[in-house]
Amino acid sequence: MSGEEYGRFLAHEVPRPGQLEMIVESIEAMRAGGHHLAAAPTGIGKTAAALAAALQVASESESKLSIMFLTGRQSQHRIVVDTVRRINQRENAKVSLVDMIGQSNMCIQDFAGERSTLFSIMCSTARMERSCRPWLNKAPSLGKRILSSPLHVEELVEISRSHREDGELTPVCPWKAARETAAKADIIVGDYNHLFHDDVREASLKAMGIDLENLIVIVDEAHNLPERIRMGMTRVFTPNIVSNSQFQTEEMHGSLLENTILGQADEAIALLEWSNEVLKALRLRTAAFFKKLHGELEEEKELKVESTTLLNLLRSAISDAEGKSGQLRLDDELETPSIESGSLELLRDSLNSVQIDMESGEDDNELEAHRLADLINVLLRFGESPGLVLSFDAQGRHGRITSHLLDPGLVSGPIFNQISSGILMSGTLYPPQMYADLLNIPQNRQSATEYTSPFAGQRRPVLIARDVTTKYTERGQENTQRMRNHIQSLIDASPGHVAVFCPSYALLNEFVSEAPLRGAKKIIENSDWLKSEVDGILDRLSDMRNNGQKALLGGVFGGRLSEGIDYHDGLLDSVVCIGIPNPPPSVRQNALQEYFQTRFGKDSSWRYAVTQPAVNSVLQAMGRPIRSVADRAVILLLDRRHLERNYSRCHPKNSHPNLTGDAESTKSFARRFFDKVHRAEST
Repeated sequence: MSGEEYGRFLAHEVPRPGQLEMIVESIEAMRAGGHHLAAAPTGIGKTAAALAAALQVASESESKLSIMFLTGRQSQHRIVVDTVRRINQRENAKVSLVDMIGQSNMCIQDFAGERSTLFSIMCSTARMERSCRPWLNKAPSLGKRILSSPLHVEELVEISRSHREDGELTPVCPWKAARETAAKADIIVGDYNHLFHDDVREASLKAMGIDLENLIVIVDEAHNLPERIRMGMTRVFTPNIVSNSQFQTEEMHGSLLENTILGQADEAIALLEWSNEVLKALRLRTAAFFKKLHGELEEEKELKVESTTLLNLLRSAISDAEGKSGQLRLDDELETPSIESGSLELLRDSLNSVQIDMESGEDDNELEAHRLADLINVLLRFGESPGLVLSFDAQGRHGRITSHLLDPGLVSGPIFNQISSGILMSGTLYPPQMYADLLNIPQNRQSATEYTSPFAGQRRPVLIARDVTTKYTERGQENTQRMRNHIQSLIDASPGHVAVFCPSYALLNEFVSEAPLRGAKKIIENSDWLKSEVDGILDRLSDMRNNGQKALLGGVFGGRLSEGIDYHDGLLDSVVCIGIPNPPPSVRQNALQEYFQTRFGKDSSWRYAVTQPAVNSVLQAMGRPIRSVADRAVILLLDRRHLERNYSRCHPKNSHPNLTGDAESTKSFARRFFDKVHRAEST
């Protein structure tokens, strides 16, 4: 295999270091119907490599294969579109693309800015009543325009708003136009939810006319996928949710009685009446159950709740409503009553059917009836599996029960087993095998490679300080002062901005906010920041650099400033990573370690549940200053535990850190580096 053979789908005239290797290995895996996991650092050109490989494999297929590029960041959509445009500038390539985001964000109607549930109701009503002209308008020429050359989603929205068909102004729903065109496109760009959220996947693929078997999937920033899947299955159960679900069910029941002709909605009315009786019984049982949990909580912050217990609570309420359990006693043990099969499914579907008028501007963005239905669905799918755990805490008025999916592979495994082939890539997909295990990618359909960074050692040296740690038993005033001295040394030696990331806001205050650091203006992350405020940071840093001012940027691992933000044009000269963000003990964390020990063994369980996720958060922060081949930066790790085997093995295999024993050594190292290595011209 050669670069010339597959060069027609590569956006770059000359492959970057490691890029051709990634293309060749991805093609080999996908030709065999497999999935290639690529730990590909920034600068290797992984987006271009993945697209080149996927397009090559799709072009060889006898049947139509669609490429679905999935990313959790909207900013990455633009990079994909721009990459395909560069591919199309090559003489022998013509690649079509459809770029999609959420329906409400693509809407051109006046109610586009409403909260999600209210938007869904207004959109559904407008379509049902045939009052949404953009949805009804036919515009075949728009589909041809979408396929003729790649459009950013913002461009598609504007074109749809001002579209003319046969000379007449014919605004078209851009979301509908994108879905109807997707099956004809070579590449579909969207969010993880297009595949890994059941309802979205079923609706989207059906509307697009695409089968899972005919998909090549590229998962960008794939290190985020397991947690995104877990978060997508997190549900909350409270007495208020039950009460509000009953009120909403009663409201819809009354609306049907008033507005339907006798006989037309008898079945729907009867179902709502049954659901209302179940919810009445559930309110009583839930109140008693939560009182019992509060009594058991005592000094603990949270309790583990068996998922079967909550399932039985729901089933008992159904049994009470149907008169099958005799007189209701609040001190009953929650044993599974003998009830007809499918009753929980019936309650779920009934709650999902609830639609009531919501006022614009309401705080809630989802009907409580739908939340309860979603919880029931999660319990039905995973409640009998050790891959789901529930926790109770005293948050809110009455406390709450929260569901935690421990095993994202329960969701992703069947999908990776069905799709044609795929590429999962990230700069911090370490180790790739861990992610293959977590996502339950079939063993006979996986390959993995850790690619070498073109920046390692030369343009992004890593320093580990041996004289400091954030280990709780070794903290103290002297350790804190040494930490601050290292930070001050890097500020003094760096020609530009320095970023500092910590495991928590408390440590950020201790080491940065409250520290008497000199020579740079502090910009400290706030947990309440909006996306617009975060986006404004980049302009602020750029303006300060142009004015010769130095900034000290402070944030937390996993926060808005350490992941998902692109410090372009070399905005950061140095990054300090303080400590290791190991997860604190909790019901979820303890259950995760137990589950992983059963599934992956004792050694892997600690790494998969604790050390590797923590180090990967550090690696994400370490990658912030290097966004192109032109950039350079010094990385300082302030915790000697990175030298211990448990943590050192979690770093990339080609990692060769330097050591520093005090602040003066840090300053000397950084000054030598910046005197020798300068930011190159972008290419």
